[in-house]
Amino acid sequence: MNLQDDDFALFGLTRAFAQDRASIDARWKELQREAHPDKFASHGPAAQRVALQWSVRINEAYQRLKDPLKRAAYLCELAGKPIQAHSNTAMPAAFLMQQMEWREALDDADGARALEALLAEVQQSRHELLGACETALDQTKDFEAAVSHVRALMFIDKFALDLHQRLDQFE
Repeated sequence: MNLQDDDFALFGLTRAFAQDRASIDARWKELQREAHPDKFASHGPAAQRVALQWSVRINEAYQRLKDPLKRAAYLCELAGKPIQAHSNTAMPAAFLMQQMEWREALDDADGARALEALLAEVQQSRHELLGACETALDQTKDFEAAVSHVRALMFIDKFALDLHQRLDQFE
């Protein structure tokens, strides 16, 4: 293993969006067992520092690989197409209209049933966009399209969080 390896190489995975979460979790546990600082307690402070660096690196990779949105953004970055979420906020007009409609529906929702119906619609859109990401990243290698999908997913995840907070008020 090399600290400079990308997350996929570190975990022994194919560089692809489609991944088995259970395999990622199992590999994370294996890597953590190998690199845990306590395992190097008898090797002195220098070995423990190196083990700690490895442990941190493994955890950072795990956080990116286990989350489909972070994994997609990371693949775009590896392909030289960073998401640039903070500096590039342009989105297609149709997507912006959808966002406005969802916001209005959230504002107008008068109960848990309406919010749950909206949540189901948002989750369906998220599912479709994740499928589009998989196609763009793994099949067509269209990283420009993948960047657009990832940015849309970021908006959807933010809206879903707002929606869940509103639903919590009814419980």
